[in-house]
Amino acid sequence: MRLSSGSRKQLRLTQWNYKSTGYYFVTLCVEGKQCLFGNIENGLMRLNEIGQMIDKACKMLPTVYSGIVLDCHIVMPNHLHAIIVIEDNGLGTINSLFDIIRKFKTYTMNLYKRGVHEMGWMKYDKRLWQRSYYEHIIRNESSLENIREYIINNPVKWDLDSENPKNKKS
Repeated sequence: MRLSSGSRKQLRLTQWNYKSTGYYFVTLCVEGKQCLFGNIENGLMRLNEIGQMIDKACKMLPTVYSGIVLDCHIVMPNHLHAIIVIEDNGLGTINSLFDIIRKFKTYTMNLYKRGVHEMGWMKYDKRLWQRSYYEHIIRNESSLENIREYIINNPVKWDLDSENPKNKKS
């Protein structure tokens, strides 16, 4: 499928209600794949101050949004993987997955801007996060376990990761 220069590939399922209760696997990538959040040493992710800020913001999601659970997550050098659970909060005002991600990206970008100006953090290229994000609706226990394992083992497999700038195709 060839897209015109102004078109973007639609990643979302048009018939799916993204306010629906369920488990969602999401990946957010840094614009330009800049490694801003730390580095991998001996198969372990070592977060720098910026990565710690992203990690803390991620862990705060359940306190900011009623009916949201953070199942598991990992902050990598230039991306974030998470399983976000949307539960019925009984209030009838559930944020959609899109709203949660949009607000998270805005919040962390603003914190990052403050860190650049006040703490001398490395500047990002154009914007902190890529415009879109990857999401996958987790539909069964087997898929959930496989994705949890993928997230947990992501730092060990960094050398093979397509998000690793060292693996950039020429």
